[in-house]
This record gives sequence, structure tokens and C-alpha cells, in this order.
Amino acid sequence: MSEAPTQSKPSSSSPAGGRAGGGGPLGADSPEPSVSPELPEAPINSSASSITGKATRPGDRIFSSLASGSAIFVTVLIGAIGVFLIWRAIPALSRNEVNFLTSNVWKTENINAMLFGVRDLFLVTMLVSFFALLLAMPIALGIAIFLTEYSPKQLKKPLAYVIDLLAAVPSIVYGLWGLLVFAPVIRPVAVWLNDHLSWIFLVKTGSGSVAGGGTIFTAGIVLAVMILPVITAVTREVFTQTPTAHIEAALALGATRWEVVKTTVIPFGKSGYISGSMLGLGRALGETMALYLILRTTAQSFSGSLFDGGATIASKIALGYAEFNNSTQAGAYIAVGLVLFVLTFVVNATARAAVAGKKH
Repeated sequence: MSEAPTQSKPSSSSPAGGRAGGGGPLGADSPEPSVSPELPEAPINSSASSITGKATRPGDRIFSSLASGSAIFVTVLIGAIGVFLIWRAIPALSRNEVNFLTSNVWKTENINAMLFGVRDLFLVTMLVSFFALLLAMPIALGIAIFLTEYSPKQLKKPLAYVIDLLAAVPSIVYGLWGLLVFAPVIRPVAVWLNDHLSWIFLVKTGSGSVAGGGTIFTAGIVLAVMILPVITAVTREVFTQTPTAHIEAALALGATRWEVVKTTVIPFGKSGYISGSMLGLGRALGETMALYLILRTTAQSFSGSLFDGGATIASKIALGYAEFNNSTQAGAYIAVGLVLFVLTFVVNATARAAVAGKKH
């Protein structure tokens, strides 16, 4: 015979037991939870870094001070350069009898009645730089894509090394090559463009000699070769950072190699490509010796044609080096250099804004 089940009485001394007994049959049979003993807390080390990430170790403090000091030093140095340029340019600008920004005259022999303006120098600088950038950007993009996605492994390093080596060639060598070697080779192309497409304002007859080669057209192509390794190197390094998971996901969806490049590599590296291009533009704006050798100066006004002659801001300063013994005459060239200084800042600020816009 089976024994009748006995009913246990809840303990009135345990609050948990009282609540379990009053809550129903399940609460009557449930055991009381066991309480584990509390572990002692680890002692707080006051010498460790705080949660806010504030550096407390001597090495961190030294590194932070050096980094902050370097940033402050560079900022102060750039500001000092700007102040120096303004200070040295004011005496010449005060004696200038024409509008500095809109005039194309350059006569600084008489320091009591100086005539100098930056208009044509600025326009030639912008046209030759942007023409070089227009030629170099698609070529640099193609080279970067080839080196990262299509090139055999045996050719990647040697080819990248050869392209990077172009950046080490002195600018005067580029100038001599462009004047003596490239200009005669490109002359038939320039003549054909001027003869058959002169209705386009960019290739109409300008102030320079088309057959002679000392034009913005020749100088721009040589300048494109000079900035090509800069843009290519930056773009290639950014493309190699494309996440492998993105590429594998595109391949898993059946994308071809070009579709992988178009949908993953280029969108990921677009900001780096723009940054590299602006870095190349900065190099083009400040180029001196190559353009000094190739461009032929002219007394005619700038007409907006690639077959114009003239001088850029940097090459004009190099041309007037003999006048630097007079501080007032030198101030005219320093005023032009101030325009180039400001122009470089504007280009860099525009590039940063474009990159920030692409990210957002």
C-alpha cells in the first residue's frame, strides 16, 4: 500500500517562504535560492589611467606634449610666413599705381611709380595646373586600378616602383626633357588641333608659338607627367585598403572583376582619390623650374587658349630674381607670392570640404 502524501507547512520566519506558500502549489515545493558569498572587490589603483582616458603615465604626458607642441609650431610657422609676406608686400602695394588684382601690366623699374598686376599670372597658373590635373587624374586612376586588381603579382612591385620613381626626378630635368624632346614630338598634334579645332576657345590661336612649343599646351602635358606619380601613389594605397569582405561579398553575388572594382573598390577609395588629386594640384600650382624653361614669356594679354605663352606665378618670381636686390621691387614679387600662398590654402580647404562631403 502506498502512503498518503504529507503536506509541508511553510515557514513563517522566511519572507520568501511565506510568499511562496501563499503564491500556489508551485511555490510550496520550490526550494529556497542559495546565496553565494560576496567576493571582495579589487583595490582601486589610483596610479592607473582614469575612465575618461586622461593620460597619467610619464610617457603619455611626454608624447602628448610633443605632439601638441609640433602642431602648435607648424601652425605658428605658417602664420609667421603669412605675416612676413604681408609685411614685405605692403610697401610695394602702396606704390602700385594700377589695380593689383585686375591688371596685367608688369613694370617695376621705377620704384616711385610701380605698375604691376597678378591677373594674367593667376589665370595662366590656374589653366596650366587644371589642364595638367585633367590629364593626370584618369591616367592615375587607371594605373591604380591595374596595380591593385589586374596586375600579375610579379609586376606589381616593379611597376609601382617605376611609377614612384617618377616623383624623384628633378623638375629641371622634366623642363629640359619637355623643351628639347617632348615639344618637337607633340608639335604635329598641336598644329593639327590649332588648324582644325580653332573654333574651340581652348585651342584657338593664342599669344604663343604653336610650332615652337613654348605654350600652356606643352607645359600642361609635362606638368601632368610630374604630378602623375603623386596621385597614383595615394590612390593605390587607398585602394589596397578596401575591406576583403566587401570584395568577397561582391564576388559571391556573381559580380565580374570590373563590377567588383566599380561597386566596392572605387566607392571605398573615392575620398583618397580626391585627396591625392588635390595634392597633385598643389604640386602643380607651385611648380617653378619646369615651367620656367618651357613657357615663353609674351607681352600680349592672356586670351584663355592652351596655345598662349606667358608665365605662372612661381615662374614669374624665378624670372625676376635679379630684381631682388631692391626691397621695394622684391616686394612686388612677394605680393604675387602671397596670392599663391592664399591660393594653396583655398585649394586645400576645397579638397577637405569635398572629401568630408563624400564621407557624409
